Amino acid sequence: MSYYVVIRGALAVGKTTVSKALADAVRGHIISIDAILDRHGLEEWVDDRISERSYIRVNDIAVAEAGPIMSRGTPVIFDGCFYYRSQIDDLAQRLNFPHAVFTLKAPLSECVERDHQRAVSYGEQAAREVFTMVAEVEYGIDVDARRPVSEVIPEIVHRLRESSPGEPGAT
Repeated sequence: MSYYVVIRGALAVGKTTVSKALADAVRGHIISIDAILDRHGLEEWVDDRISERSYIRVNDIAVAEAGPIMSRGTPVIFDGCFYYRSQIDDLAQRLNFPHAVFTLKAPLSECVERDHQRAVSYGEQAAREVFTMVAEVEYGIDVDARRPVSEVIPEIVHRLRESSPGEPGAT
């Protein structure tokens, strides 16, 4: 039976790096919320892209992509900030598969520094705003993202086995 995992957290906390490594570890498929926004034209979302309504609209696309993949038995890893509890709950309502949610945590200063080291930085103000929005929603299992990915992935895999994503609603 397949399942899905939500990897959420602040800007530059390591979501994409962890998602890629987790996908390799579980032979899963990544669905990036940012990639959906990019593929479907950010200008279409600009006016309200941070609103709950917009992210529920993004879920329409994410669910359409994920359903067939999971139906073939492949786990899906959703990579995104997931600012709103309603966005995560919406996935759970629409995807009748076991799931787990992990929130990557690191201090704001570390997220700002990691963003600064990127080829294309979003800037300190964006990092602060995203950090604040993500921190407002406590959801899932917290994971210390200050550690190397080589330590984070075994922890997530262990917790997945422990929480039995074979049972719907595992968080």
